[in-house]
Order: sequence, then C-alpha cells, then structure tokens
Amino acid sequence: MFKKILTLFLLSLSLSAYAAEIPVDAKLDYNQGIDFYKLGMYERAIESFRSAIRTYPDYIDAYYNLGTVLEYLKQYSEALSVFKQIYLRDPNDYEVLYRLASLSAKLEDYTKAAEYISLIPQTSDYYRNGQELAESIKVQTITPPVQSNPPSKIANQTGIYENILSPTGITTDNNGNIYVSTFSDNSIIKITPDNKRIVFLKSSQINGPISLASDNVGNIYVSNYNANNVLKVTPQGVVSVLVDKLDKPYGLHVDGNMLFISCQGSNSIYRQKISR
Repeated sequence: MFKKILTLFLLSLSLSAYAAEIPVDAKLDYNQGIDFYKLGMYERAIESFRSAIRTYPDYIDAYYNLGTVLEYLKQYSEALSVFKQIYLRDPNDYEVLYRLASLSAKLEDYTKAAEYISLIPQTSDYYRNGQELAESIKVQTITPPVQSNPPSKIANQTGIYENILSPTGITTDNNGNIYVSTFSDNSIIKITPDNKRIVFLKSSQINGPISLASDNVGNIYVSNYNANNVLKVTPQGVVSVLVDKLDKPYGLHVDGNMLFISCQGSNSIYRQKISR
C-alpha cells in the first residue's frame, strides 16, 4: 500500500521531475509529511501533504501520498476525491485510473468502477489489474482497442507556412495539429488543420527550444538547449522537467516508451523511459 510513499520519499532526496518549479515551503511540508508517515503519525502526515498542495496546487507527488494515506485509513471517499485531482491533471496516468476504480469499488459504486477500468488501455501495465478488479466485482467493461495511428488530418499538398519567428523543432499529433518551437521567442506555436495559429505554450521554463517530439497520447517533449534539460508538455499544457542536467540537448526521437536525446555538448545520446 505504501510502496508509492516510500518511492517518493527517495525521490524527494534527489531531483524530482519538476522540482525546480515547486516552492520551497511546499517541499518542506511534503518532506515533513513523509517524516510523519514514517513515525505512524498519519493525521499529521495528511495535514502536511494538504499544506503542500495548498501552497502548490499541482504537486502531484503530494496528491499521491495524501490519497494513499487516506485509503490506508479507510477514508475511501476522501481518497477518491484526491486521486480525481491527479486524474484532472493527467488523464493518461493509468495507475491513477486503477486506483479510482478500486476506490469506487470499495464505495460500492460499481458502475463508476467499471467506467474507470474501461479507460485503461490494453497497452498499459495496469490493464491486467483493472480486468482482475472487474472480475472480482462482477462487472462488465468495454475494453478500449489498442491504439493505432488514425489517418492524418494534415494537408497533404505541397505548401509553406510563412512568417514563423525562428522556427526550430516540429512535430504533429493525431488530430492533425502541427507544433513548432520558436527558438528566439521561447514558445511553441500550434497550427491547426484549418491553418489557425495559436500560441500553445509560452513559459518561463522554455529557454532555447530546439527539437520537438510527441508520443501517441499527445505528450510533447522539448529539448531545452539553453536550460540543459528536456521538458514534457501534456495535451492540457502542463509543463514538467523530464530530464535535467543534460549538456546542450538537441535532437529528440520517441520510440514506444523510450525517448532518445542527442546531447551536443557531451557528444552523447541519452535514453529516457517515458510514462504516458
């Protein structure tokens, strides 16, 4: 039950994927919550995790730990509400979908449990867990098909997109959108199939974007040349640091659940496992 907490405690001592943007006060509350948990002081751990979240509402690790402690204390309704907050921020976190299904089952809301289970794709490590849960509570689920690449909606005629400021990286998604990183403007432009241009992302975390790559669920990866890191951007525009302390990251390539990064400063290729 507490494997997640213990794992995250170890992460709290190193560089978390998005540690640079978390306020110091939130980190202190989070680590205090871990300490209280280890001492068996669960109510104080809960308050510390809640305090970390109040300071930084997107503190995913704090939500995970808070929800896990609440579930351990059999406060299932409260735990369900906490895991829903993670799901809102990352609908492709299939562990969270499984936890939501399990908690719904414990609350005897089997219809909702089946709904959550149905959202876990066959390609996920949690698919089997979900199906075993469905069998144990005797509900039927609709198994989502294995994802395949749909026909592209991108225009297939030769042409040109003009007046893009210092374009560098480029990638696409399954909905026909084109994403272009602009080096001097530190932003990512989105070009829709009907040629509308939108500033998809402009953030202080972007510093010298070079290459872009995308996975099959819509996450975009950005090689941040001047910041020496690689960012992950969810379809909802949530930004986190995926890999830090690289030496001039340049090219990106996604193959399945692996991201390959060429590092110009160190004459090397870095590989990073990615979760969807």
